[in-house]
Amino acid sequence: MKHLVLILFTLLFSATNVCAQLTLERCQELARENYPAIKKYGLIDESLEIELNDINKSWLPSVTAYSQGTIQNVVPAFPEALEDVLAQMGREVRGIGKFQYKIGVDVSQTIWDGGASKAQREIVRSKDAVQQSGLEVEMYALRQKVDNIYFAILLTEEQIKQSTQTLELLNANLDLLRSMLKNGTAMRSDIDMVQAQVLTLKQSITQAESTVKSYRTLLSIYVGEDVSAQELVLPNAALPASMTSNRPELKLLDSRQNALETSRLMTNVSLMPKIGFFAQAYYGYPGFDYFKSMMNRDLSFNILAGVRVSWNIDSFYTKKNKLAKTSLDIDNINIERETFLFNSRLQTESQLETLEGLKNVMQDDAQIIELRGNVRKAAESQLRNGIIDATALLSKITDENVARLTAKFHEIQYIQEVYKIKNTLNR
Repeated sequence: MKHLVLILFTLLFSATNVCAQLTLERCQELARENYPAIKKYGLIDESLEIELNDINKSWLPSVTAYSQGTIQNVVPAFPEALEDVLAQMGREVRGIGKFQYKIGVDVSQTIWDGGASKAQREIVRSKDAVQQSGLEVEMYALRQKVDNIYFAILLTEEQIKQSTQTLELLNANLDLLRSMLKNGTAMRSDIDMVQAQVLTLKQSITQAESTVKSYRTLLSIYVGEDVSAQELVLPNAALPASMTSNRPELKLLDSRQNALETSRLMTNVSLMPKIGFFAQAYYGYPGFDYFKSMMNRDLSFNILAGVRVSWNIDSFYTKKNKLAKTSLDIDNINIERETFLFNSRLQTESQLETLEGLKNVMQDDAQIIELRGNVRKAAESQLRNGIIDATALLSKITDENVARLTAKFHEIQYIQEVYKIKNTLNR
């Protein structure tokens, strides 16, 4: 039973440690989900649905209800000779009244719009793609900020770790010097010197802890949760498999080019005729039967229907210039793409050179640490035997601390350079 409880406790403790760890990739995901601009994706999608719905409704019949009353100074009338003949026959013809009024409905229905609605849908979708790509560029910049904060925390915490180890080493030698002082083999100034170094190092650790706290607070704001007590995992140092750029800026340029290509559709569509059905119905005076309306002033129901073909030829005058302007805009985008790829390639090559330089430097770090450690141990032995003073020992301890800190910095910087390359290529 005791063994079972111990195993369960160990598993629970391990699970707690795992949960307390936080990776760089997870920070990137949380920051993306927490960033307020992420809500724009939903708004862009909703806007697209609304615009497409409006375009589809353009095929619905257009209905206009109206009522009107007018007065005219001149109206159609029978010739005077014909009025005289009708008067002799006992028929009084009053003619069309100058006061006219009616209430009616006009209906129009598109039968063929020359492909305008299809082109409009493509334009709306291409505009949506441009907005989505532009937002992705903004989110990409966020990832770079999170990476910088994450590695800054790792570097500063490593400085604290190495300084703490050096502090333990200084305290151990400080105890040794105090013991030697009692035996008369060390001077008070040696103890003061080491103690001053201890206090200076404590100050450095305090400042570094304050810096880490600020960085972790900033990272907590980005990811949307408290990371002050979570362990940041040192990322993997593997380079991306492909060195081809996959940056969102390139997708934005592609979206912009596609939008320009789509605008050509509307230019061609504007040359097409349009066919539609129309109908007009009204109740009022006068009616379509003017002869009957001349004989009496009775209200009547009237309806008119037909098919209309319209063709605006103004687009023929501007088609060539519009297409030429679109081609120039596409050429500009191609130049932007080439320039971006050129700069990205230069940046990647520079980062690879930096990475190679760090790799060469790191090969000697382990040996330097070992040698500095051996020198420090020898200095401690010499201090016990009274061969050197505390000043020489402090110098050796400082050299070993710098060697260990530099080695760890090189390791973290190497991984950071790898992630800079990944960000440059978006891999």
